[in-house]
Formats: sequence, structure tokens, C-alpha cells
Amino acid sequence: MGKEALLEILNQSIAREIAVTIQYMWHHVTAIGLESAEVEEIFKKVAIEEMKHAEKFAERLDYLGGVPTTKPSPIVTGGSVEKMLKDNLKAEEEAIALYKKAIQICIENNDPVSRLLYEEILSDEEDHHNTFGTLLGK
Repeated sequence: MGKEALLEILNQSIAREIAVTIQYMWHHVTAIGLESAEVEEIFKKVAIEEMKHAEKFAERLDYLGGVPTTKPSPIVTGGSVEKMLKDNLKAEEEAIALYKKAIQICIENNDPVSRLLYEEILSDEEDHHNTFGTLLGK
């Protein structure tokens, strides 16, 4: 895999981060029910963190000569607070898998800076996964 694979995975990462930013912010706005007060601020906080991840990936992609995407990955919204948490948990699992793959691509391309970026963001995603899982009682 060459530089093109690195540029592609960075754009996939941007699309995913844009999507979950919207998804989590929409969940923050639309959460209703007795449990909503507990999770609204968590959804908002995580959405903002995801937006910052998109920015970091875009800056790295630009530095490497790529053009950041503006199209998000599919967004899942609606339903009960429990459904929102399950959807968000799944999104974090997808991010963890994608970013582990990205780290391997960075290693293959001898790009320690992108690798470090992915490792730092992977740590955040694992934290988000733990937060959503804990709220679900998992």
C-alpha cells in the first residue's frame, strides 16, 4: 500500500468523524425521556471531541497533499435514548476497527506522525466506547 492508501484512510476517517459529530449532536438535541438528562451533555461533549478529530485528520490530509472530504459517512439518528446509545456504541466500534487498520497503513508507509495521530484519536474513541457501554450497563 502506498501514499494513496494513506490519503484514502484519512478521508474515510474524516467522513466518519463528520458523521458522528452530526449524529451525536442530533442525539443531544433530540434525546427525551427520564434518562435523557443524564446523557444529553455526554452526547454534546463527545460530538465536540469528534469534530476536533475531523479537523486534525483534515489538517494531516492537507499536509500530505490530499483534499479533505466534506461528505459524511451514513448517520443514524432517532429512537429512544437506549437506541441512541447502542447506535453510538456501534459507531465507536467501527471507528476503533478503522483506526487500527489506519495505524497499520501508517506503519507500512513509514509515517510516524500520522500513526501517532491515529493512536491518540484511537485512545479517545476507546474512551467514548467505554462511556457509551457503561451507560448501557455493559
